[in-house]
Order: sequence, then C-alpha cells, then structure tokens
Amino acid sequence: VLPFVIAYIIFSLYPTLYTAIIGFTNLKGAATRSFKFLTSDPFKNFKYVLKMPTFHLALKNTIVMWVLNFIPQMILALVLAAWFTNKRVKIPGQGAYKVIFYMPNIITAATVAILFNALFGYPLGPVNDLLIKFGIVEKPIWFLVNKNVSRAIIIFIQTWMWYGYTMIIIISGILGISPDIFEAAEIDGASGWQTFWKITIPSIRTIMIFTLITSLIGGLNMFDIPKLFNQGGPDNSTITTNVLIHELAFTGTYQYSRAAAMSMIMFIII
Repeated sequence: VLPFVIAYIIFSLYPTLYTAIIGFTNLKGAATRSFKFLTSDPFKNFKYVLKMPTFHLALKNTIVMWVLNFIPQMILALVLAAWFTNKRVKIPGQGAYKVIFYMPNIITAATVAILFNALFGYPLGPVNDLLIKFGIVEKPIWFLVNKNVSRAIIIFIQTWMWYGYTMIIIISGILGISPDIFEAAEIDGASGWQTFWKITIPSIRTIMIFTLITSLIGGLNMFDIPKLFNQGGPDNSTITTNVLIHELAFTGTYQYSRAAAMSMIMFIII
C-alpha cells in the first residue's frame, strides 16, 4: 500500500491541508509565496466569501444544474436497467447496447465540452448548418449568448455522459437480487410494472442512495464542462463554485486566500 499512501499524501492530503491553512491568511498575487495569518479576524476570508453575490449565484447554478441533470439521468438509467434485466423481453445484442450507452462516460469531460462548443458555434457550426439546411431557421442562431440555452446544453451533456454509468451500477444491483423473489412474483401473477415497482426498486434502495451521493459529490465539483464549454457564461449564468474558485485563484489578482476559503466552505457542504 506504500505507493498509494505516498501518492495520497503528496497529491491529496498535503494540498487539502495547505488550502485549509491559507484560508486563514492574506496570501495573494502570482509571484507571492510568503503570507501572514489574519490574527485580528481569522475568519475574514470566509466572511467575505459568504457575502459574495457571485458565490451565491455560482452555488445556485451548481445545485440547479446538478438536480436538472440527475433526475432525467436516474429515470433514463432505471428504464434502461429494467429493460436489460427483464427476462420476459429478449433483446438481441444487449452487450453492444450497453457499450454504446456507457461510451460517453469514457470520453474526457474536456473533450466533450470543446466538442459541444464547436457544434453550437456561431455563425459557423454543425447545428446552425443543419437548422438552416432543413429550413427551421433563416439565419444562424447565437446559442452561446443565451443563458437558458447554455444551461440546457450543459445539463444535457452531464446527463448524456453519466446515464450509462448509472445504468451499469443499477443493473449490477438488480442482478444481485435473488431470482427466487422474481419467480414468486411471476407465479403470483404480478405484472412487469408491479414487479419493478414493488420488488426491484425497494431491493436496490442502497444502490440508488450510493448513486445519489456519488452524483451529488460529482455535481458540486462540476468544473470541466461549464469552464471549457462557455467559460461559465454568458453573464455568469453557467458559472459553478469550482469555476469561480479557479477564477479567484488563477486570474486577475490571484486571490489565493479567498479561493482557499471558498474551497473549504464547499468541502464542508459536500
């Protein structure tokens, strides 16, 4: 276990502890490495962050975009899992379907974000080209300056990337249920819907809680997609807490101390 322990201390434990420490300091500036502790008011940075309107907006955006991608993701995953595990329905090429549905999760988030930015480009972009070609619109639409459209695209990307992973987890949970229960239900005349709702769902409750918790952690850490898709814009409509932390720490005046304070606040929330 030594290689893991060393890697964990260097790349996870040390940065976390260092971040917690500099949240109580005045560390600022790209070239500055020395700092002083805020002795008069140690929680000054935390108070500043909690009063920031941009932080409130970023936290709201993060939660809303996570909820709106998690609900359809879970519904779609449950439907597909029920479909694949239903012994009454024989689906040819099940393995191929599972691979296709899971494949978006293999692609890196950065690649997907840049791809979708290009797809919805203005004035030249595949989506605009198709809309004009089929006569749906007369001139190109600037999708990326519309707040609701930008949010909707990010929500779609998150759903599309993660529903396959959620489906695989739920399928593994369903396959762990004793076949005897399903056989007894079939003998008693239970319909497919009754079996799914009264046996399958209660039996995989722990798997669903696991999925909810891991998705929530990932959702509150959302960074790559909103950052690389539209830089958190337009007008901060898709900015998340992680994007805001990055902007505070690595742009402008390099406010490391405030970014660290915001990181620790999110650490506590998560």
